[in-house]
Amino acid sequence: MYLCAMQEMILILDFGSQYTQLIARRIRELNVYCEIHPWNKVPDLSSNIKGVILSGSPFSTRDEASPKPDLSSIRGKFPLLGVCFGAQYLALNYGGEVLPSKIREYGRANLSFVNTANELTKDIPNGSQVWMSHGDTIKTVPSNYSIIASTSDVEVAGFQIEGENTFGIQFHPEVYHSTDGKTLLQNFIVDICECAQDWTPASFVEESVDLLKEKIGSDKVILGLSGGVDSSVAAFLLHKAIGSNLHCIFVNNGLLRKNEFEQVLESYQGMGLNVKGVDASEKFYAELKGLTDPELKRKAIGKVFIDVFDEESKLVENAKWLGQGTIYPDVIESVSGTGGPSQTIKSHHNVGGLPDYMKLQVVEPLRLLFKDEVRRIGASMGIDPKILGRHPFPGPGLGIRILGDITKEKVAILQEVDHIFIQSLKDDGLYDDVWQAGAIFLPIQSVGVMGDERTYENAVALRAVSSTDGMTADWCHLPYEFLAKVSSKIINQVKGINRVTYDISSKPPATIEWE
Repeated sequence: MYLCAMQEMILILDFGSQYTQLIARRIRELNVYCEIHPWNKVPDLSSNIKGVILSGSPFSTRDEASPKPDLSSIRGKFPLLGVCFGAQYLALNYGGEVLPSKIREYGRANLSFVNTANELTKDIPNGSQVWMSHGDTIKTVPSNYSIIASTSDVEVAGFQIEGENTFGIQFHPEVYHSTDGKTLLQNFIVDICECAQDWTPASFVEESVDLLKEKIGSDKVILGLSGGVDSSVAAFLLHKAIGSNLHCIFVNNGLLRKNEFEQVLESYQGMGLNVKGVDASEKFYAELKGLTDPELKRKAIGKVFIDVFDEESKLVENAKWLGQGTIYPDVIESVSGTGGPSQTIKSHHNVGGLPDYMKLQVVEPLRLLFKDEVRRIGASMGIDPKILGRHPFPGPGLGIRILGDITKEKVAILQEVDHIFIQSLKDDGLYDDVWQAGAIFLPIQSVGVMGDERTYENAVALRAVSSTDGMTADWCHLPYEFLAKVSSKIINQVKGINRVTYDISSKPPATIEWE
């Protein structure tokens, strides 16, 4: 089943590559809709599919356990592009030869030959820089394959099957370091697949409103409003479709930022939304008591959220739907990329079904979108830029920024630390240069000296990253002077903290949050 069955799309079959989401991002940037599906869980191929892309993979095509997709219903019937593993599979499976590379190729390379007459590689100059990431290489291709690109080390860097719109490339056009990667993808998506490039914020809003009206009718929807970008845009989109039948609930889970409960309620006054504040912090604390495992904490927080919304929904007559701000990265990270036993990085409390006892159906108007797309959709609806520019904040809140067990005392300490860090970013004009920032309460204590006295108190880590959609992220190089000032403020103003560290890990291999 496709998430957006009415929109023309590119289908991406995922073999577990770390770059698969980047392929989707680059296609969306061309104003073309696409979806990622595991290679062995392909929905029925519908007429609105304009082309198919085979992703890379951590597997070798030579391994017995590697993915072996059945392409009989795709090859020759839809334009097809294999990337890295996908290209090697197209070569090996139809009579070519794939062997281990004499030297594993990872990083920048340059095309020494480009067939500029080919529709896929037109407008790509000889010498164009590409990004390689493979341990195998295509040694030979079947006789009906034409080589359309080479590097000094890789003769078969690109090919086309004669008489078909079937192509393979050994390099990764979706990666920033492939300087003409966008051109190649545009050649495939626009010229070969003939996509209309009509996936725009305005078209999404118009189509979504129509679908929501049809789906919900005169029913009422309960939506959890957090004040963040995702829930805010979801609320406005639903409000545009069903008006006062949308009932927004903002839950104080006791794990919010300092003064956030009061500020969020106030910020939505006069904006036309039905918003009710519910303080359920004690319920969350009780459910979390003694839990230290990150997954158990996430599941506990999700459970109480469901319980609270179940209780609140019963107070709204004819409430039949639960609105959620689930976005596409949430969906992707909660599903196995290889289609096998899930190697889930972390569960998301707002992804998946509801327990049988809960009578609400789920509606997720942003489930198709990456974070930057959510912001563009919000801007097209005239939402306050301050809301759209707010840093992402995890659904479980400070519950996954306190490593170990959660207590009111730890929450209070971390709220103060987080407030100093975020406010300092704003005061120094750095807030908009950072995609997400926060503080982490570490499960250790360290020795310190304050006023000639020995202390043995808590340590915190500060985290600030730059990103586009959260799928990958780099740590921010904040000025040393700024970090020194923030550290001093925290240690001097927050009782119980005597050490501040700064996290300089990128995603991957780390995640943005610590839990």
